[in-house]
Amino acid sequence: MVGLPRALSGAGGVDLGEGRTDHEGRKAIILYRDGDPSELEALLLSMGITSVERIHQSGGADPRWYFGKGRLQDVADELESTHAGHLWNGVDIVVLHCNATPRQLVAISEIITVEVWDRVRLLLNLFMNHANSVEARTQVRIARLQADRTVLRELSSKKTSGERAGYGGGGAQALQDVLSTVNRELVALRKRQSRHVKAQTERRRQRVRTGAKILGLAGYTNAGKSSLFLALSGKEVLVEDKLFSTLETTLGRMRASPRVLITDTIGFIDEIPSQLLDAFRSTLSESLECDLLLIITDSSDPIDELERKLLTTRREVLDRGDSELDIMTVLSKSDIAHDLSQACELVISVGLPEAICISTHSGEGLELLEERILSELFGSPSIVIISETPPDGGRAVPALIADLHNIGQVLKIDEREIHIRCTDGDLAKLIAQRKGRIRLK
Repeated sequence: MVGLPRALSGAGGVDLGEGRTDHEGRKAIILYRDGDPSELEALLLSMGITSVERIHQSGGADPRWYFGKGRLQDVADELESTHAGHLWNGVDIVVLHCNATPRQLVAISEIITVEVWDRVRLLLNLFMNHANSVEARTQVRIARLQADRTVLRELSSKKTSGERAGYGGGGAQALQDVLSTVNRELVALRKRQSRHVKAQTERRRQRVRTGAKILGLAGYTNAGKSSLFLALSGKEVLVEDKLFSTLETTLGRMRASPRVLITDTIGFIDEIPSQLLDAFRSTLSESLECDLLLIITDSSDPIDELERKLLTTRREVLDRGDSELDIMTVLSKSDIAHDLSQACELVISVGLPEAICISTHSGEGLELLEERILSELFGSPSIVIISETPPDGGRAVPALIADLHNIGQVLKIDEREIHIRCTDGDLAKLIAQRKGRIRLK
């Protein structure tokens, strides 16, 4: 690609469109101004990349270089002069603990001789590793092309500023051709995504028609959503102690009540740019457009980390979901929590409903959680009595029992006395339709 830096930020260190997905064994150094880069290190580690050193520079971020230009040059010189046994030997990625501007990424790439990632580029590479379905790959590709396009525009602006060499001169036209190709691919991918969203919307409409209730799982990445999904549904899903192991929506039925559908989807993360999450909007909507949303949080986190994650999750749910959404808070991994009572108090202090503490490992609290979910969705159990089939004909008793199964969860059948959990509206409608054959006890 004419005129591009040796390692274009956002393009995996290779030509645009040839993204690398295997990062196992790579080494990185982290440049940061403020905050704690521990989460950044965890993100890198989940991809198999080892952070060998953190480099800190105090003060506000330089609008062009992020670090001072002299300090960046020192880093570049050190990278070029490494030898066997040097801590930086083998380092081929420099990661910025920020959401860098295109100007910063291009300027730093001109000095540093290895790949340069910021938080956005790191997440994009992580998403590429974990995208398995066509839906997820399409979403990741859209997000990646959007990020690359901003860098290409900055490069094009640098090439065409000042004296111009004429049509096709100085490599400027090559960059413009690449931009046009990126824009065309984005249009095609968005059309594909739009078709998927329409199909997704139609599937949701069909589920509503059948009377099924939707239980959504949301929370910070690696909070234990997939483990809870497995515990509630029995459906095998990828359960890993890694950040963003789930990128696409997984749908399953609740074992305690087949009329409850559970959706597990991508997790939240702090300071993720809105344009990056926008690519996953349709995936997020699968969990946020539901009858009951479980907000899952890892209770084993230190209390300040737990507060940060709770606030991030609350912000994403309230900003992107329905303000009237029915919410239930779940503190996972209670068997290894440092201070469970303090975690429960924190949940209330950030404005979320009182938490239910569970452990999918030991099974603690799962029975209570299931009972609370069913009570929230269907209310308290009711007892109905089915009358005998009249001599002049009508629906048989087994057919009426089947009708009850269709509107809720039948808990117990004692001859013609049925214990059922369902919504008052559905039960009243069925009683009216059966004209006295079914009545409340």
